[in-house]
Amino acid sequence: MNHISTKRQSIIMAARCAFPYTIPIFAGFWFLGMTYGIYMNVSGFSFVYPMIMSLIIFGGSLEFVAVKMLMSAYAPMQTLIMTLMIQARHLFYGISMLDRFKGMGLKNFILFTECVMRAFLLTIQQKFQKMWIKAGLCFL
Repeated sequence: MNHISTKRQSIIMAARCAFPYTIPIFAGFWFLGMTYGIYMNVSGFSFVYPMIMSLIIFGGSLEFVAVKMLMSAYAPMQTLIMTLMIQARHLFYGISMLDRFKGMGLKNFILFTECVMRAFLLTIQQKFQKMWIKAGLCFL
């Protein structure tokens, strides 16, 4: 019982520490989500389409491109190539973070595949801040 409460307390402390960093990410996702919903509505789609597509499509930029793909002629090969080209950037985010994700087991795969640009930038920002501080101290 004590181990569970200690683990729960550490999770709560980590969430409190991480929460301020999630506010800009939430604001960006909220704004893009609202914009996407309005864009789908103006394009003539029901409110159900953006909700389902937001659950299925991982990258937000692909959702905006998918609107035009849904309104154009059926071209499965073009759609596949376009999807791969747009979503390939997430692989590079994950590849660059492999050192940080070492030894996490199944979590490693999830962190590698689900790394979004905003979370990537926040993680990298911390690394660069430490480098700049060290460089400044060495310069002094």
